[in-house]
Amino acid sequence: MRAAFMDGVEQIEVRETSVPEPGPREALLKVYSCSVCGSDIKIYRYGNKRLTYPVIVGHEIAGEVVEVGAGVEAVKVGDRVSVGADIPAVWHQNVPGKDSYVDYATAHEFDGGFAHYMLLNERMVEFGPLTHIPDYLSYDEASLAEPLACAIKGLEFGHFGRGKSICVIGLGPIGCMMLELARAYGANRIFGVQRSRPRLEAAKRFASDARFICTQDEDPVQTIMAETGGKGVDMVVTTSGSVQAHKDAILMVGHLGYVNLFGGLREEPKLNIDSNIIHYKECFVMGTHGSDPRHHKEAVRLLATGAVHGSWYVSETFPLSHILDAYAFHEAHTGFKAIVHPWDEE
Repeated sequence: MRAAFMDGVEQIEVRETSVPEPGPREALLKVYSCSVCGSDIKIYRYGNKRLTYPVIVGHEIAGEVVEVGAGVEAVKVGDRVSVGADIPAVWHQNVPGKDSYVDYATAHEFDGGFAHYMLLNERMVEFGPLTHIPDYLSYDEASLAEPLACAIKGLEFGHFGRGKSICVIGLGPIGCMMLELARAYGANRIFGVQRSRPRLEAAKRFASDARFICTQDEDPVQTIMAETGGKGVDMVVTTSGSVQAHKDAILMVGHLGYVNLFGGLREEPKLNIDSNIIHYKECFVMGTHGSDPRHHKEAVRLLATGAVHGSWYVSETFPLSHILDAYAFHEAHTGFKAIVHPWDEE
């Protein structure tokens, strides 16, 4: 088989390798779609301390199970599945208030989906995220369950729901997923903030009744405070990885509101904020990343029901041999998701 190996920072080569053989409680996945994520770009540009080179990257995956080892009951040959990135191992059984997994492994720690085949190891098969997909959901759409699951977790941790208002700062793929989720969850007011005019215009498809703000034309904090009668919004999510977005989020959130600093920062100055703002607003400032298997299952459900329009996010597809072109497309911000099809010919 062929696979895209990362051999170091900014070093990726597609080459031949042997097809993995599933052992007991493991399975083999034939990968049909693996979408490019911002995390893939960060790993390519800066590396990741969890990586052991060489490694096959790619963690937004959908495909077909083609072989199972002894003792596997979760999947069978012929099953169409979507695969996520964060594999839990230990449940918080004895810690009051905890409802999440600990001792995660991530897709960066084992060979991923930019390959013809991917080994689903024992932990993935036992714990997930490994979700069956219906026949009418395309592999391209199903590969988006991983980022959508992260967005679901981001809103869940902010206790977002019906009748609440939200501002999403940064309208790339994750930002637009936040817009669609907010609408699906019954938001009463949605704001979308973006610097790039073309990307802002493209985002309007995902929440046509939202109030969109281009930061080249308006100050988002002033606009939102004015249009909410000085109250601010119930939740702000920063999917843009910038310090300014984080600062604005804390300024525009309302009393007892939630700020999710969702977008990670790279080569940005440290965030400095007057903590009195947080103190007197009594707001909650947090961050989330990754997801639990239950978020992944919910993501597949929302994609399958059309509550989130998976096909709208698919901008370009690339054969495996052109993986660096797929990375370049993602970095150019001219569209939404670039998806690698390992079995496509050049």
